[in-house]
Parts: sequence; structure tokens; C-alpha cells
Amino acid sequence: IFMMSCVPVADDGDTCANCGKQGSDTVKLKNCTACRLVKYCGVDCQRAHRKQHKKACKQRAAELRDEQLYSQGHERPEGDFCPICTLPIPLLMGEHSVFEMCCMKRICNGCNFAAQARGMCDCPFCRAPLPDNDADLLAMLHARVKKKDPEAIYHLGTKYCHGELGLQKDMQKAVELFTEASELGSINALYNLGIAYHLGEGVQQDKDRGLHFLTKAAMQGHFESRYNLGCNEEEKGNYDRAVRHWMITAKMGDKDSIEEIKRAFMKGLATKEQYAEALRGYQDAAEEMKSHDRENAKRLRYYKKAMIDSESMKSLERDYLG
Repeated sequence: IFMMSCVPVADDGDTCANCGKQGSDTVKLKNCTACRLVKYCGVDCQRAHRKQHKKACKQRAAELRDEQLYSQGHERPEGDFCPICTLPIPLLMGEHSVFEMCCMKRICNGCNFAAQARGMCDCPFCRAPLPDNDADLLAMLHARVKKKDPEAIYHLGTKYCHGELGLQKDMQKAVELFTEASELGSINALYNLGIAYHLGEGVQQDKDRGLHFLTKAAMQGHFESRYNLGCNEEEKGNYDRAVRHWMITAKMGDKDSIEEIKRAFMKGLATKEQYAEALRGYQDAAEEMKSHDRENAKRLRYYKKAMIDSESMKSLERDYLG
């Protein structure tokens, strides 16, 4: 049998990599789905050529996976943007926003502050009255879960994960909900699944599967997943791959990624150009996330904290001095 080498098939002469048969109206050639380097006229030829093709196929398939991994997920997902001002929410989002259970929307502190300043006590986005107890919050969450809302299912999973809203902590139940939510499109659920499998919480530990979920989330713009992939590569000694991940998350506005790249640069594991590029990207992202209302909210937060700290200090002085 005439055996062809594993090289990309030229556009002007599609031939089977095993038998050399020319593609035509009657002979339909199909690409090797893993590497797309060669074509075959049928399954038999693909099997016959497998041993010769395996090494090149594996190498090219890995290259293609890396191309996808590092070229996708540079933009933050829709859920990272405040639906009112439409600006990306600063990281870490939990510190710079509030999550409204009524509409499954994350509202930035700036828009939340502006709504309160106007005397609005309801949800700033959907105007629904805000429940003031765990039972009503849980009922509101269950109502959206019944409608198969992926974010609602994910958030119910987090409540079981942490034992909140009166629910008993149940990691196995949480993983079941994360799995369902991820299948319906929740990126956050993919991340939580990745962490659960990596740590073996609520499920049998499977670090490879954990990395699989983190990779899927990272390629959809989940910055924490991408950051953790970088940390995983660093642990393996793959510093170049780690820095490539952190370069992406730094440009999303993640301060920890900047620190990781700076540390790598100081150790000679990242270039000066990489550090400078990451820093510029981080600064651009930080600038994009600023707004007048957010600055006001930040000042109010610091003021409240200062007042609380001041009262605490006075209380301590009273207790100490009698």
C-alpha cells in the first residue's frame, strides 16, 4: 500500500493520506478530526494509517487546543457587567456589587448607591420589593429554579455549599446543582465544579476533570478559572504557560495576576515587556470600570468603615479606662 506522509493536504490535490486516492464527487475525503492535518477516504484507511500518523496528530492536536485556550475568553462574560450602567464590575465582584435574587442580576455598588440616594428601596434593576428574611429569599430563588434559570440553579448550589438561607450544608447536593446549571450554560457553575473536583468536595477527587471544567469556564471569560489555570501551570513548572494565563486576567482587571507576573519577572521567569504589557492592560481595565457613582459609593463605604472603627475604638477605650 502506498503510504503518504503526515503533512497538510494541499488545496489543489485532496488525497487520502493512507491509500493516495484522489477526492472526487464519488470519493468523499474527511479530515482527521483531532489534528486536521490529513484526510482519509474511509475509516479503514484511517485505522491503517493510525500508527504512522499518531505522533504528528497528537502534537498538532495539542497545538490546536492551546490555540483555542489562549485565544478565547479574553473578554469578560455578560454577567460581569452591571445591567444598569453597563460597565464591567471591578474585581473581586463580590466586594463591588450586590446580587439581587429577584432578577438574578449583579448590580454594581455605584448604581446601588445611586438608587438608594434617590430613595429607592426596591431592586434597582427590576424594581421588585427586596425580601427581608431568608425564607422569602429562598422562596424567590426556588421560583426561578423551577423555571430552569441556570443562574438560579447555580446560586441555589452555592447556598447548599455554604449552608445559607436556612439550608443545611450539603456539598453533594451543591455539586448536583452546579452540574445542572453548567449544562444549562452557567459559567460560574463550571468554575465551582472545577474547584469541587479539584478538592474532592461533594464528589470523588479528580483533578484532571477539575481542570477540564476550569478550562471550559476560562475559555468563556471566567477570570478566576483562568487565574487558577495559571497557578496550576506554575505548580508544574510551566512558567511560560502560567504567565500567558495571567496576562489575560491582568488585562481583565485582576490585581492578583499583576502581582503574579511581577513576581515572575523578579525571578526572571517573565520578560520586562510582558510585565509592562500586563500593567498597561490592567490600568486600562481599571479605568474602564470607573464611574462617578462608583467613586461616591467607595467614599461612602470608607466613611462608614471609619465611623464603625471610630465607635469600636471609643468602646474599647471606655472598657479599658473604665
